Amino acid sequence: MPQSETTETPPATEPAGPTAPSIREVAARCVPGGLALLLTFLGTLLSAGVLVGGIVLANNGQAGWGATAIVGGTLAFLTALFMMSGLNMVAPGEARVVQFFGRYVGTIRTDGLRWVNPLTTRAKISTRVRNHETPVLKVNDAHGNPIELAAVIVWQVRDTAQASFEVDDFVEFVATQTESAVRHIAIEYPYDAPDDAVLSLRGNAEEINETLSAELTTRVSAAGVRIVESRFTHLAYAPEIASAMLQRQQAGAVVAARETIVEGACGMVEAALSRITELDLVDLDEDRKAAMVSNLLVVLCGDRAPHPVLNTGTLYQ
Repeated sequence: MPQSETTETPPATEPAGPTAPSIREVAARCVPGGLALLLTFLGTLLSAGVLVGGIVLANNGQAGWGATAIVGGTLAFLTALFMMSGLNMVAPGEARVVQFFGRYVGTIRTDGLRWVNPLTTRAKISTRVRNHETPVLKVNDAHGNPIELAAVIVWQVRDTAQASFEVDDFVEFVATQTESAVRHIAIEYPYDAPDDAVLSLRGNAEEINETLSAELTTRVSAAGVRIVESRFTHLAYAPEIASAMLQRQQAGAVVAARETIVEGACGMVEAALSRITELDLVDLDEDRKAAMVSNLLVVLCGDRAPHPVLNTGTLYQ
């Protein structure tokens, strides 16, 4: 009988989560630049003195000692100049990313004059707070309405090693991720919501800004960047629907105002009828009360000044 072949189903691969950075910032080994400058300066003077002494010995007939002194003084002078190339001037708000033959060995954050191994390369990177403002982007909100929006973010390099080696260009990376985050936030929320329980871009600015900051922090963490603040600077409907949405908002405002006026007028009419009944000024039947309510509502709810009409008869004639 033919044997049945059994095939093993490979286990389903789980979606990969955020990977940990492969490199972290560490402090580079360095010495105060003043001490290094003093030592290299003394070495330069000493080598220059040996070189001059060798020339003097060679002129006095001691060619062997003179040649040795000249060679030794020259090598010492070149060594002193080479050691002096390890000096670095670090300004406040700047750092130096140090590499030794391509390998990252640390970062200098202490400002002032510092000295490191002259065989290393030192790349300058700014740690100051920066601003980035996105251009006006045209996207569709959660309801499909085209809107225009722009945002400004305040950010700072937190980890110089990640900013230098985890991404190609951390400034361009931040700009791209900012635009992507702004677009994503715009399509997740409506521009305006009639219900206060639903977050909207226009009605819940603070909550939306906090959400944008949280998403940006997640997106740019790979570049060693810290988001200080983020805020929308421009938010409007697209020009093709702006006039229609303006009429909609105006109609909503008019309806809300009318509701308030009618509610207030009904309260005033009720208070007037109660006061007249309490003082027993006039004995009003149902028809007279209806006429009085109608006249008061017309006067109180009308958007124009009322014109009095002189009634020479009675209510029933």
